[in-house]
Amino acid sequence: MFTGIITGVGRIAAVHDLGSSLDHGKRLTIEAPGGYLDDVALGDSIALNGACMTVTTLVPEQHRFTIDISAESLDKTAGLARPGPVNLEKALRASDRLGGHIVSGHVDGVGRVTRFEQVGESWHLAVLAPTSLAKYLAYKGSITVNGVSLTVNRVQDGPQGCEISINLIPHTVENTALGALHVDAPVNLEIDLIARYVERMLGPERSVTRKETA
Repeated sequence: MFTGIITGVGRIAAVHDLGSSLDHGKRLTIEAPGGYLDDVALGDSIALNGACMTVTTLVPEQHRFTIDISAESLDKTAGLARPGPVNLEKALRASDRLGGHIVSGHVDGVGRVTRFEQVGESWHLAVLAPTSLAKYLAYKGSITVNGVSLTVNRVQDGPQGCEISINLIPHTVENTALGALHVDAPVNLEIDLIARYVERMLGPERSVTRKETA
């Protein structure tokens, strides 16, 4: 589990194919900030742009680690198939502050940036989310964009999807990889975990077959 509070900005330094076909995934070599890996062990979970990944090799003295990402994960996420900046968050400890919201690290869909510009001291970010996610997005609700916990300020449904508007304070732009976004850039989206269960509870009842025992 994660909180959506980014703990470091790293960089995908190298991408290696794990096979020769499209069914094979890739191995990513990640450069982390100095000292970031001091408390990380093999097998630990680190979210990359909001996607939970497992550390497969670790070279702390070079500030590098690798993860293996499957073809399925590559198909369902954005920004993890080529070198570039990436938001990093280590898995939540039971004693940590929950500064953002509960994040699973499972990307629900890929959105597209429709607006990213400075307004006063802040930045206005607008993202077009897939129609399938529209029912989970609400005014003042939570959304994770490339692993960053953010608050939705406006929701507008349309024929091409659901556009959400978000206000980014300078600290967020300066301390995450969101500052590198641009119009038409794809972004990983994760809906609020609570919204999943609310939708399930309020949805149509499903018949349950019970096996009677003598």
